[in-house]
Amino acid sequence: MLASSSSTAISLHPLANYNASATPSLNPSSLSFSSSYSYLSPLSFRLHSSKTHLRITPKKGLRVSCSTNEPLKVMISGAPASGKGTQCELIVQKFGLVHISTGDLLRAEISSGTEIGNKAKEFMNSGRLVPDEIVTAMVTVRLSRQDAKEKGWLLDGYPRSFAQAQSLEELNIRPDIYIVLDVPDEILIDRCVGRRLDPVTGKIYHLKNFPPESEEIKARLVTRADDTEEKVKSRLEIYKQNAAAISSTYSSITNKIDGNRPKEIIFKDIDSLLSQLLKDKTAKSVKPVLQTENCLDQASSNEEKWRGIPTRLNNIPHSREIRNYFYDDVLQATQRAVNDGRTRLKVEINIPELNPEMDVYRIGTLMELVRVIALSFADDGKRVKVCVQGSMGEGALAGMPLQLAGTRKILEFMDWGNYGAMGTFIKIGSIGAKEVDEEDDMFILVAPQNAVGNCIIDDLRAMTDAAGKRPVILINPRLKDLPGSSGIMQTMGRDKRLEYAASFESCYFFRLLYYAGTQYPIMGAIRMTYPYDYELYKRVDEPSGKEKYVSLSTFKERPTIDEINDAFLGKPRNKDKKASGIWGFLSGVF
Repeated sequence: MLASSSSTAISLHPLANYNASATPSLNPSSLSFSSSYSYLSPLSFRLHSSKTHLRITPKKGLRVSCSTNEPLKVMISGAPASGKGTQCELIVQKFGLVHISTGDLLRAEISSGTEIGNKAKEFMNSGRLVPDEIVTAMVTVRLSRQDAKEKGWLLDGYPRSFAQAQSLEELNIRPDIYIVLDVPDEILIDRCVGRRLDPVTGKIYHLKNFPPESEEIKARLVTRADDTEEKVKSRLEIYKQNAAAISSTYSSITNKIDGNRPKEIIFKDIDSLLSQLLKDKTAKSVKPVLQTENCLDQASSNEEKWRGIPTRLNNIPHSREIRNYFYDDVLQATQRAVNDGRTRLKVEINIPELNPEMDVYRIGTLMELVRVIALSFADDGKRVKVCVQGSMGEGALAGMPLQLAGTRKILEFMDWGNYGAMGTFIKIGSIGAKEVDEEDDMFILVAPQNAVGNCIIDDLRAMTDAAGKRPVILINPRLKDLPGSSGIMQTMGRDKRLEYAASFESCYFFRLLYYAGTQYPIMGAIRMTYPYDYELYKRVDEPSGKEKYVSLSTFKERPTIDEINDAFLGKPRNKDKKASGIWGFLSGVF
């Protein structure tokens, strides 16, 4: 039987014949590996749902020369207000590249207290620029991480100097393409000077190109401090000097894009360049040739390689690499959802360090996750209020869930960087309508949950009503009704409360699967990042004590217990089958 990482033992049908080696294996008559390029006979191919796979079925006597496809490596450059940020978002959404900006890296390294971050902090505290070698070291370390190696990377606005470019060249870090967004100076100046910020919603307007919808909104718009004509011209000059200095390094792979057009048209050109580049790279790495040896073992290895889930998740405490992986994974999903206009969101991540039902729960990991999300949105100019529920109940019943005790003080004393974020773009508050201020752009709620005898949902509903269309993000909520202090279930309005709790859309979900009643070994995991499907993985032991995660199936909706069990058993999916009896009840609990 399997169970999720929740304390409730969620059982599946017995897996009498299950063992780690029972993972579905490749049929020797066919090879399957990821690709975005295909060609016709004598090779057959087929497309799968959201991802493109090339299934090569060798004819008799034909062997396939296999080679692992290299992912895209992209650099993009553009002056202030050139639209670089918008194009980066579109590129990441379309091609799944890892977005790397030095500003984000600096904040992450400093807040994590790494050796590189501490060195950078010393320079910043003394008012000096961070040396090139430190910035390059941070970029190099980030590019060496597994996700960047597998998915490819998008280096945003770096390198900025000839020395930085040469350092990357010496380290053999070179992009496949260098994209430059070209916009006339007068247009850039007009874009900046004409920009206005709505302090209520955080929305950016332009007096000519994107005027506010009403006079009421227009009256409250403000100008950002760095959007004056003098400061914009100064920033442009600095950008031009930097761009000219590194142009010779990437002249052979530079592609200038006219940035003075609608964003959709600009991205169409970029999409065409990157798609052709990806097609060319794939064509070079996958070639059918006649050989005396086949490469079944190599193809099998490519098919079953690590799929992006860190291993050794039962090793506590988690390594910084594992924590950073999940912080980044959650952040990207949350950003995509907010950028798509979603306003009622929830993040559910139940790795051991973030599951309050396990004795290895670490409140510091939850606080770090909240800080990463808050700082990222603050970096985009949004005013973020981080909220922890206050004491509930009265008299002897006053209190809060144990794991939240003291968390507000922890948040207040945390290192929020030296950028003036705390108190301006980030504020700490409680859950409730009275905490919603006009200047708040969005709200991050830390583990809102019901306590025995007390229900947080009413305060939460009042807060979201007051927030209106501003995003509210719940981090690891636990909003199921609990028995009252008298031992009698709270029934008044229960259906309405549960309906409200279910109205929040999942933008991130991660849960480990165990055999029922145990916390080891991990049998698999379920992962979902907005806007993609739920992915079911199986953990497989390898020689020398190693392990990996193998993809079993994908689901449009969160899979039921029966669907998970069937996937582990390799049974065909029955869309008409519905869980009943005790299994139906347990599916509802899950």
